[in-house]
Amino acid sequence: MSKAGVKLSEIREQLMKDEEFRAEYEKLKPRYELISQIIEARTSQNITQEELARRVGTQRSNISRLESGKHNPSLDFMAKIARSLGKELQIVLK
Repeated sequence: MSKAGVKLSEIREQLMKDEEFRAEYEKLKPRYELISQIIEARTSQNITQEELARRVGTQRSNISRLESGKHNPSLDFMAKIARSLGKELQIVLK
């Protein structure tokens, strides 16, 4: 029995052929990579959004918006998130 649908990698490959899409993708890539790292750190430690919010001193809804990409947080907020997860925020200019 085969699975129906298309692989995400195939969709991305098609979309990346569009210059406008590719430019926007590259612009947003660092944000979504950081969000992915935050979610991975939180879930690997079995920490809920509620618990992370408590540690950071914010509301769960702020963590939810951050993880969904609907919020563009300050650098200070990101540093608090990192510390609350036992991590260190590092920024590199290339």
